[in-house]
Amino acid sequence: MTERLLQFIWQFQYFNKAQLRFANGEPFEIVHPGNLNSNQGPDFLAARIRIGNATIVGPVELHIKTSFWYKHAHQHDANYDKVILHVVWEDDLEDYDSLIPVLSLRDRISKLLLKQYEDWMNNQWFIACSNQIKDTKSLTWLSWNERLLVERLQRKSAAVFQFLEQNKQHWEEAFWWLLARNFGMKVNADCFETMARSIPLKVLGKHRNQLVQLEALLLGQAGLLEKDYNDEYARTLKTTYQFYNTKYKLQQSGPAALFLRMRPASFPTLRLAQLAGLVHRSGHLFSKIKEINSVKNVKALLDTSASGYWQQHYTFDTPSVYRPKHAGNNLIRHIIINTIVPALFAYGYIRQEQEYKDRAMQWLLEMEAEDNKITQGFKDCGVGIANAFESQALLELKHSYCDRKRCLDCAVGNALLKRSLQ
Repeated sequence: MTERLLQFIWQFQYFNKAQLRFANGEPFEIVHPGNLNSNQGPDFLAARIRIGNATIVGPVELHIKTSFWYKHAHQHDANYDKVILHVVWEDDLEDYDSLIPVLSLRDRISKLLLKQYEDWMNNQWFIACSNQIKDTKSLTWLSWNERLLVERLQRKSAAVFQFLEQNKQHWEEAFWWLLARNFGMKVNADCFETMARSIPLKVLGKHRNQLVQLEALLLGQAGLLEKDYNDEYARTLKTTYQFYNTKYKLQQSGPAALFLRMRPASFPTLRLAQLAGLVHRSGHLFSKIKEINSVKNVKALLDTSASGYWQQHYTFDTPSVYRPKHAGNNLIRHIIINTIVPALFAYGYIRQEQEYKDRAMQWLLEMEAEDNKITQGFKDCGVGIANAFESQALLELKHSYCDRKRCLDCAVGNALLKRSLQ
């Protein structure tokens, strides 16, 4: 037994409530268990219990053992002076002379529930309830997915808010930093973000109409124009970069771009060329996105291509078979999910404009689900995933609940534990 499990059982009243008696033998009824308190003080507030014809209202405190009341020195803490009931797993004090009545739940809780919870805590499966999650009712998923997605977007919004604090609330610049970071994917995210931070937005604006200059700035600041090259185009980029690096006194201090164990289509050289192409096509990107109402138009905005040189290259000086280097569906989906949706949600959140938050979530509903190890793991457990709204919710479920064994805070875990009582 853990205190958190005891809180859960008390909160949802998952125990036998017939003929309740305090440790001293006096009968009573639970009218309401109270509201879980996440702040300092007793575990539950505003509980109501009926003793005879009188109803008493006040806090309830929970412990594994009665003696923990003294172990935690609650008798000296004014926050606990108004506690009306001390709920414990085990009443280990025979001569307990406190005026606060005690209720022991040890013999009132289903052994099936305890066994189920113990199994979840001890197994090493993909998720604790791998064998049961498929039985969760669709109504449970409906509300739980929405809450999970909001939690995920709020967490991702924190990065946007941090960027805004660092650049004096400049939304376009914060969006540029986030966009560049996600173009780098997970492997080169830090490198690309550092590159974006090192190039002032006004410098990008000056050179937006000159694609060669944009590529030179982005590739150069990412440390990818430092060698001696054979290709004329590569030499042109290097010369251009050296000129503007001196002119703007750009600082270069980020981590090196990585190529190892990466498919050519994801090489940082190509990704930066595609990012330069996107900047070349559209200035004031975040302002444009705020005005778009259809995810189809967002995809069209992001459907950029690298310049001509890259149609036959993935890296400098190494020709490849001709292949158009469009951003592609996977990259576009990645950028929408990890850049555009969080930025738009954060904008609506901070400005208290619900329409932007709703639009961000609606776009996820209209997009295909992600395909990765986690979504595949849920599919293997029998969970259907219809769109990016649901795949994002499941990623949050795995990261914030399943991996941390927070089954008691999970709507699915709650529903499955309740089933064990039937």
